[in-house]
Amino acid sequence: MVKEFISLFNDSTVVMTPEIQAMITSLEAFRDSWTLSDELVPERLTSLRKVATVESVASSTRIEGSKMSDSEVEEFFFRLTITKFVNRDEEEVAGYAAAMELVFDAWVEITITENHVKQLHRDLLKFSLKDVRHLGEYKTHENRVAAFNSDGVETGTVFETATPFDTPRLMAELHEWLRVAMEEKRHHELIIIAIYIVVFLAIHPFEDGNGRLSRILTTLLLLRAGYRFVPYGSLEAVVEQNKEEYYRALRETQVTLRSGQPNWQPWLVFILRSMQTQVGRLKLKLEREKILQLAEMPQIAIKILELARQQGRVKPSDLVTLYGYNRNTLKNHFASLVEQQMLVRFGKGPATWYILASRIRAGDTKII
Repeated sequence: MVKEFISLFNDSTVVMTPEIQAMITSLEAFRDSWTLSDELVPERLTSLRKVATVESVASSTRIEGSKMSDSEVEEFFFRLTITKFVNRDEEEVAGYAAAMELVFDAWVEITITENHVKQLHRDLLKFSLKDVRHLGEYKTHENRVAAFNSDGVETGTVFETATPFDTPRLMAELHEWLRVAMEEKRHHELIIIAIYIVVFLAIHPFEDGNGRLSRILTTLLLLRAGYRFVPYGSLEAVVEQNKEEYYRALRETQVTLRSGQPNWQPWLVFILRSMQTQVGRLKLKLEREKILQLAEMPQIAIKILELARQQGRVKPSDLVTLYGYNRNTLKNHFASLVEQQMLVRFGKGPATWYILASRIRAGDTKII
């Protein structure tokens, strides 16, 4: 039985192996480059988000037993204005899609609190007729983490979860731990997010929808931590395609929570490797669609664009003052960025200044 596992967490229980540190460093680098890409070419990323959303909804619901394919989910999206669904699979797809879009649109305002988690659970299951009685409410009956095969058939129990009696207290403890951990920043946010999710699943606070909600919460936590590329590459699809490893890592970490000596490593490694796969697939899509990848640009050009994003407008003299760059070198990079339609030039001679072309396309004329 899961008991006081949050109190088991302390600095000594997280081992930062070279592999984990290397994966975190790599993910940070992509996160930082994406922040600028998201502003430079937002209109070209729209199609990627649509594809990723379909993949995420289809994969996350299939992990829990749905039989709808990606193409069936995509077709279903075109008729989401309907209010009557033909089966439970359609109810779950509609709910997951609604919860995802809410997170994508309002992640800045959705803090991770018990009330917000309960609201997301209500949104996730709001179309499921059989779940109406327990929407947004903690479980009142025992439940467990079950594994399913590719046909959606349950294959066994992964983990015995917290009792209904213990659940409210453990969830309150979990959210207080998350709040303090994020404020103190003694561990990297990816470590904190991974531990929050594995403990959430160990508690299994709701009668149904815990797996799907955990993936919604993962997306929300990553977005709030600055990983803005998440909506454009499906992490759920990676998890589905490595479902056996997912359940194995979940089980290997969760069984140690009862021993008094938690081993977070299996779960941390699985989550970080999955995110690396997510990033790798997203990079391939960017290459295929010929969308800008900042990682391949000269460092000076990146600094120019970043400064333009931060200040609204940028001049070569700004880069000379801040970084000591040579004026002739800067002149060439500014000219190249204008030619690539990333910057727009204004003025002449020493009074020349530049702004991001994407802001002109978006109609932002306040900085001109």
